[in-house]
Amino acid sequence: MRLRVEFTTEPFDLDETPDHAVVAREVIRTAGLEAVDVGPFGNTAEGGAETVIAAVGALLRRTLESGATRVTLQVNVVDEPAGEAAR
Repeated sequence: MRLRVEFTTEPFDLDETPDHAVVAREVIRTAGLEAVDVGPFGNTAEGGAETVIAAVGALLRRTLESGATRVTLQVNVVDEPAGEAAR
């Protein structure tokens, strides 16, 4: 099963990137996920279910430890590429 995670961390700071946002990007970029898209107001990534679930756990733990006061996330099941569902 493939999943897509979309998330934001808060509080926002328009003058300087908060530590929790830097940590979130690092977690997602090093988690072995695909279709990673990071931006100032939202981030997305896709991957296998186990990889996404592990990344979400690390994301929550590390961003909260780094000063996030809110982490908003959504996880969706995405279609399997043709031929992948049979594996």
